[in-house]
Amino acid sequence: MKKSIFICTMLAMMGMVNTACAQSPEIDTFLTKSGKEVAITTIKHGSMRIAYDGLEIQIDPVSNYNPKTDYTLFPKADLILVTHEHGDHCDRQAVRDLQKETTIIVANPNSAKILGQGEVMKNGDTKKTLKNIKIEAVPAYNNSAEKQNFHPKGRDNGYILTMDGLRIYIAGDTEDIPEMTSIKNIDVAFLPCNLPYTMTPEQLAKAAKMFKPKVLFPYHYGQTKIEDAVSLLQGSGIDVRIRNYQ
Repeated sequence: MKKSIFICTMLAMMGMVNTACAQSPEIDTFLTKSGKEVAITTIKHGSMRIAYDGLEIQIDPVSNYNPKTDYTLFPKADLILVTHEHGDHCDRQAVRDLQKETTIIVANPNSAKILGQGEVMKNGDTKKTLKNIKIEAVPAYNNSAEKQNFHPKGRDNGYILTMDGLRIYIAGDTEDIPEMTSIKNIDVAFLPCNLPYTMTPEQLAKAAKMFKPKVLFPYHYGQTKIEDAVSLLQGSGIDVRIRNYQ
């Protein structure tokens, strides 16, 4: 796996520019089992771009959530994944801006209704898509009694993408739920850490230790003191990388 690249001008060359450019957007690159490159670009909050084998993949694209993002400046997406229907994850305008005639949209049931389109996946569903990418929809929910109204069990998705052997887990909005113990062989993981809606740094550390990804990106962390999560995972063998996912 290659180290991160932090070069704003590269993004302009790739045709991908947004209002966060002044904040030095970050690209982390990884290699699949056959040596293909997977480049993950930080956009913001719960939004990211994945480039793989000529494909453009967007996760939870949102235009107006701070900072505003102009998705008309991005390459058109081949695949868009939406985890759940909250406005900081599901945005019809962003999807329209990224969409071309052949774009595949995958969403949980409520998001598909809001978007008025999309292939529905529910917890436990699996599908193969472009370039033989495997998508697994996994549970994402709150299990603390005082938080269950935010993300009830069975409604929202996390996603595991397997690309030529490289496994990427995008957790969506969730806490440290027991189903995470069944998740295996994750190379790259994204776990949320934003009170009161998702996890504390302590919960995030507990969740990461359940399935032990090689690389972990805390994301969707708002004003959380995210450095605490790094400290809690020292000595775990997990490479924790902090990017601008507020």
